[in-house]
Amino acid sequence: MSAAPPYTPIDCERYSELELAILRGQSLRTHWRRGEMDRIAIVRPLDLRTRRSAEYLILRDAEGRRQWWRLDRLISFEPVSG
Repeated sequence: MSAAPPYTPIDCERYSELELAILRGQSLRTHWRRGEMDRIAIVRPLDLRTRRSAEYLILRDAEGRRQWWRLDRLISFEPVSG
């Protein structure tokens, strides 16, 4: 098993948008990369954390599972209206 690639910080503006979504309790439509696969999912962001020199989004997925996603794997996101 190979080590994860070095972390690349995301843009401060995008980080702030994630913080606002957390404060507002907004669900997000996300496009993210897991391994070699791109995924699209609607999630509820819960918190942001730094761990081992990388930043993570803590979220709840559509099945209610709590997950940690590394922010540099998040390709795009937008609030889900409704």
